[in-house]
Amino acid sequence: MTYDLIIIGGGPAGTAASVYAARKRLKTLFITSEWGGQSAVSEEIHNWIGTEAISGAGLAESFKKHVMANTGDTLEVKEGAKVTNITKEDGTEGIRGASLFKVSTEDGKEFETKTILIASGSTRRKLPAKGADKFENKGVTYCASCDGPLFADMDVAVVGGGNAAFESAAQLMAYCKSVTIINRSDKFRADEITVSKVSSNPKVKILTNAEITEVKGDKFVEGLAYKDKNTGEEKNLPLAGIFVEIGQIPNTDFVKNIVTLDGYNRVKIDPWTNKTETPGIWAAGDCTDILYHQNNIAAGDAVRALEDIYLAIHAK
Repeated sequence: MTYDLIIIGGGPAGTAASVYAARKRLKTLFITSEWGGQSAVSEEIHNWIGTEAISGAGLAESFKKHVMANTGDTLEVKEGAKVTNITKEDGTEGIRGASLFKVSTEDGKEFETKTILIASGSTRRKLPAKGADKFENKGVTYCASCDGPLFADMDVAVVGGGNAAFESAAQLMAYCKSVTIINRSDKFRADEITVSKVSSNPKVKILTNAEITEVKGDKFVEGLAYKDKNTGEEKNLPLAGIFVEIGQIPNTDFVKNIVTLDGYNRVKIDPWTNKTETPGIWAAGDCTDILYHQNNIAAGDAVRALEDIYLAIHAK
């Protein structure tokens, strides 16, 4: 059997695309190892449009229910499965002169398709400090836009020196009593104008050459310990929340031989259509090289990709 489309990933991008694919009656296989994407671990999400507040687990469950409600003659779901490889089937004819594709999963199954949407997301780089894993979602968080309101009128820190760190600090200024940006070196990777504008806010403090050694607390974060790399002195910083922005790891190992990746291993796409540089393959969400990564953006990008996929199959 040959599918019109295989969608890979159970976050906001993959689930949005699968619902649209079902409505357009594309013969679709939806493959996901888990539901919800990165936000599945969030205690409470306040920026998912149309929902005032929802837990990460609740959001993941709503994704699953919405997809399952659209299964039937055209949409099939394969959950708990991880895609391990994608290859072209030479000598076959898909769309626009491209070959058909074979998608392999870790359980040894193989599936043939005309088109593919990669929506595999990314994984946050974890804070390498003692206690960081213990306090994850208990004060240590990886999403300012999701969790920022939970720390209203509290002292927090943002770890990192890139644009993501400074942009997170800018978001947190709206809620928090103070925001301390902690960077391992004395140089920032963020744009100079962003550093200047954010650091000029009276709520923002900056610590450079600071290496976080431990996250401290009882049931929730109460502070952190860091080493001053200039003096070697160990210091403590009391606070209620730690927002980690030290990079993302795109979930793209399984596609590195079939699509073009950028220097950060993100899938390169045309932002107008979400096409990759491989005919017949599109990508959306946090695994791509778009500028901003958030749930609502991922869902919208996936819908754009799906519209283009439909036209590629039926009209272009």
